[in-house]
Amino acid sequence: MGKNPMRLPVLVIGAGAWGTAIAVHFARRTDQGWVILAGRDADQMLSVNAHRENKKYLPGVILPATLQATSDLSAACVDWRAQAQATGAGLLILATPLSGLEASAAEVFRLLGPPRPGEGLLWLAKGLRLAGGFQWPHQIVSAQCKGWPSGALSGPSFAQEVAAGLPVALTLASQDLVWARAVAQACHGAGLRVYVTNDLVGVELGGAMKNVLAIAAGVCDGLALGANARAALLTRGLAEMSRLGVAIGAQASTFMGLATLGDLILTATGDLSRNRRVGLALAAGERIETILRDLGHVAEGVTTAPALLKLAQAHSVDVPITQSVAQLLSGQCSAKQAIDNLMSREPRDEYAG
Repeated sequence: MGKNPMRLPVLVIGAGAWGTAIAVHFARRTDQGWVILAGRDADQMLSVNAHRENKKYLPGVILPATLQATSDLSAACVDWRAQAQATGAGLLILATPLSGLEASAAEVFRLLGPPRPGEGLLWLAKGLRLAGGFQWPHQIVSAQCKGWPSGALSGPSFAQEVAAGLPVALTLASQDLVWARAVAQACHGAGLRVYVTNDLVGVELGGAMKNVLAIAAGVCDGLALGANARAALLTRGLAEMSRLGVAIGAQASTFMGLATLGDLILTATGDLSRNRRVGLALAAGERIETILRDLGHVAEGVTTAPALLKLAQAHSVDVPITQSVAQLLSGQCSAKQAIDNLMSREPRDEYAG
């Protein structure tokens, strides 16, 4: 579709900053007036429609007239399906954090059942869940939405910049490349470019691990260790991400891509990064409970760090930076001790671990 108007009905479930931003993007791409943002808070959704702004999660961004908000997910799903069948295609986007992904996917399947021709869904959540085993977002979604064409939309993307229409490039990972390419074409335009891959595991590991490494980078900068130290930290962090990825079946080339290296650079260095802010606050000696309370948003790296450490241990992969972040978050060491532990490791060949 490129620069042409999009005629794909889109329902975004989850009205946080990123969900709102992606809904704004699609609303700018359509001339048909059917992009719906669904959130749980009825008062918030009424405010979004009345003020044309999500004052709670994305203040200062005026929403396009083609975007409407609702708290009635059941009615929104009915309307979306009618629009999807009329146009021959429809896209659902699960924009909840990882903690809410299973419930959102289960509710979608309860309301809609199996997909009709042309329908599919994306999720934006990043992280790894420990629940009777290791569960990636794609495993959570596929268990609830059986038979749906689906994929992960990931990559370096601050919500505020996407909503402002600034240039951004993302990765869409799916096992169904034909469907994924069609969705990428529908997404393309209004400042957004999408690349496609079938490496779901690699993309989702990158999306999870970059948050943990961003906490480490925040600690590094908070302790004023300098640009040299940060460059070394991120390079070695990418090395342990790649080691772990290959060990669990990801493609090595993925770790030079947007959803891995690109997202790591953004999240570890950008001032809008919540996980980086967690690291800065930890370096200042603040308690993690206070940090998360004051943040007001989800910082996925906090819960992801111990899960990734367990995953690495299960595959006998050395991940010293991830381990240090997990120990810092659990109170086993201070920020300075975590850095000292990393710097006191024995010298080794660069590509040996």
